[in-house]
Amino acid sequence: MVKKEPLHPHQRDLEDTPFTHYQIMTTAITELLFQKNIFSPDDLRAQLEAIDRKGPADGARLIARAWVDPDFKERMKTSVNSAATELGLDPGNIPILAVENTPELHNVIVCTLCSCYPRMLIGLPPDWYKSRSYRARVVREPRTVLKEFGTEISDKVEIRVHDSTADLRYMVIPMKPDCTESMDESALAKLVTRDTMIGVTLAKVPD
Repeated sequence: MVKKEPLHPHQRDLEDTPFTHYQIMTTAITELLFQKNIFSPDDLRAQLEAIDRKGPADGARLIARAWVDPDFKERMKTSVNSAATELGLDPGNIPILAVENTPELHNVIVCTLCSCYPRMLIGLPPDWYKSRSYRARVVREPRTVLKEFGTEISDKVEIRVHDSTADLRYMVIPMKPDCTESMDESALAKLVTRDTMIGVTLAKVPD
């Protein structure tokens, strides 16, 4: 009789492994801030829930403004955080760097260690962004990975992969599609998706 493999093989849960140095530090600092009344557990919970509600709309607004305002785009490339504040958006406290796609260069974002990502502007990272496969492969074979997303980049175009960290996040300014000169910012923002700002897809072409 052949022994069947279980449908769901055991995977070690977070509770099965010891806390890392950084997890211990995070817990200790959080508890200290609670004790000092810097903020309360309810404040922390509310902030986490606000982040969970975020989507890509704020990031899309930034891209649309950058497409129609070259001066704003240059300020955004210097500091996404400052540019976002100009539009009344909350980008969070971690610095975010914008990288611009051009006819000669295509940018892709990854976090090879975990899932660092500009959540306040783009929303929660998709599962594939956090997967070990994407984190490992997009660095080694970015053209192949992009093709799996339906994005074929010419061999004449350089592909540059940017590795996000806990201290610096990235977002892509995609190329503005053709035949969009008459569109206002609101319409342009609808052409920008989460995956566009990660760099695995291009901006949508208007109907």
